[in-house]
Amino acid sequence: MIRRLLSAPSRLYYGWRIVALGAIANAVGGGIYQYGFAIFFLPISKDLNLSRASTSLVFSLSRAEGAFEGPVAGWLVDRFGPRYVLLVGALMTGVGYLLLAQVDSFPAFVLVYLAGISLGYNGGFAHTVLTAINSWFIRRRGLAMSLTISAHSLGGAVLAPLLSFLVVEFGWRTTSVIAGLAIWAFVIPAALGLKRSPESMGLAPDGDPAPAPLDGRPALADADFTLRQALRTPSYWVLALATTLRLSVINVISVHFIPLMVWKGTSEPTGALLLGVMSFLSVPCRIFLGWAGDRAPKNLVLALGMLLGVISFFLLQMAQELWHLWVFVLVFAVVESVNPLNWALVGDFYGRRNFATLRGLMGLVYTWGTALAPVLAGAAFDRWESYGLVVWGLALSYAVGAVVFALLRPPQPRRPLPTPPAADRAPLSASAGEHHA
Repeated sequence: MIRRLLSAPSRLYYGWRIVALGAIANAVGGGIYQYGFAIFFLPISKDLNLSRASTSLVFSLSRAEGAFEGPVAGWLVDRFGPRYVLLVGALMTGVGYLLLAQVDSFPAFVLVYLAGISLGYNGGFAHTVLTAINSWFIRRRGLAMSLTISAHSLGGAVLAPLLSFLVVEFGWRTTSVIAGLAIWAFVIPAALGLKRSPESMGLAPDGDPAPAPLDGRPALADADFTLRQALRTPSYWVLALATTLRLSVINVISVHFIPLMVWKGTSEPTGALLLGVMSFLSVPCRIFLGWAGDRAPKNLVLALGMLLGVISFFLLQMAQELWHLWVFVLVFAVVESVNPLNWALVGDFYGRRNFATLRGLMGLVYTWGTALAPVLAGAAFDRWESYGLVVWGLALSYAVGAVVFALLRPPQPRRPLPTPPAADRAPLSASAGEHHA
């Protein structure tokens, strides 16, 4: 399939091939990493005799690791392009899952997950695909990012029940080996097809006619903030705050979804099924909201989505029967679908040149909330044997986040944006060896 994408007729704008390749990487790598932890959560906790707070701590430490890793990874992606960074990340993540199958203690679990799986994913996956999409699209950025990020949900819809079945039938250790091999088999070929920008192939963003070159180099189609200009705008830090509130909730749900469903009276396989259905339903929702975000203010669409999230947590808190949980899943599938617009806002506000670096630096802010929230949720359950207070806290976080997103305004630089010097324009051209690969 990947080979057919790369050899498709030239009349198809290559940016849509980038979307497809990025979707493959997200579906397999992101599906296993993001949704797999929820599947492995209880089996690993039981096998290693860990509390839920301890197991959540590993996940949270991986997010804290990403806070420091993000700026470096973002700079590497902006400097060398997404292909090579994703390739290295896929190799490391696959090795991590193979080693995870061998752990027999909490320290070994921490070491393998942080030094292998998390390091490879945060460094290799987190910024590469979105940076490529941000470079290839401007007018259709929301839709393109939504299509690619939707693959996370589609991967989760397929992989969550599949991983759960494999864990039940063969154990979590064998399932971990299969996960690592799957990442190698699908993500490495997808990485090899990524091109860093339309300019590297003599094209323009969105498939539009190429603008006139500047001094023999491709012209940029949208204004780009320098790193210093972006960090001096209040909008950057307000956006970081709103992102923190949103992602903190998403991470709690990612880690504790199945335990939450068990708390509400379902079995683990039923919880995995609910997770898979929610992931599947979010795919068309993300595509629609991405389309809508290209036509309406993205910050307002995000705010409305988070308000709907408040309603979803009221539904979860009051749920007493299985069909109540299905209603929660239906509503939260829409809430989860606003994620691509968050990152499309970064591109809309600050351009293409430093997208990965700015996103990585933003991680220094939002990662602390996303790291602490799952641990606090696990500690709350260990203390009271209930997720009741946790659910109310998630509703409050979404309510505040909705207000912050609604008040967000595009940045206004203090001075006119300068034309980037030749040295700064170079990274959007093909890097050494990439143009002919």
